[in-house]
Amino acid sequence: MTIDILEQEYLSKNLEPQTFHPGAMLTFTAEHYWLLREGVVKTYTWTEEGTPISFGYWSTNDLIGYPTSPCYPFYAKCLTKVEAGFISAAQTRKIITLVQRQIIQNEEILFILRADKMYQRLKQILIWLGQKFGREVGTDRVIQLRLTHQDLAELIGATRVTITKLINQLENEDFLFRPKRNTIALRQSFPEISI
Repeated sequence: MTIDILEQEYLSKNLEPQTFHPGAMLTFTAEHYWLLREGVVKTYTWTEEGTPISFGYWSTNDLIGYPTSPCYPFYAKCLTKVEAGFISAAQTRKIITLVQRQIIQNEEILFILRADKMYQRLKQILIWLGQKFGREVGTDRVIQLRLTHQDLAELIGATRVTITKLINQLENEDFLFRPKRNTIALRQSFPEISI
């Protein structure tokens, strides 16, 4: 997350910068960020299957840390010599909660899109859409968005034909049903997304 110059100047006054060598790992707690003053840091995690997922590359004036990530474990590796200052989350209340939610949302989607199988990607993105935009109706979670098969294909990097086949498969498995046009209903028995 990049912060503006005024915020950076305010925060820099309270920083006690530390220097890290290439290959060093930044450590985190749930209550702090690192404000990068120079250098490049890569943030990433691992899936349960051991596949690495890169969240991004960060540099001067970027904030990184658990408060911006829904993922555990969350790693940050210095790719170059890095100078960074430790900032408690309490000092950064000026940072808008909406920005944090945006980052969390982006990482959730990125995590889903790294699934090896299109079936799993589609199922997880439907669960995510249900959690974010759905509403409970009886025992189901109803998503009332105009989501065409092409929209879903573009979202997860598949073809429209593949999405149509997978939607039909998920219907046959009783994971979802389509009660009317522009509506997808997910059975409440689906698990929450765990990242």
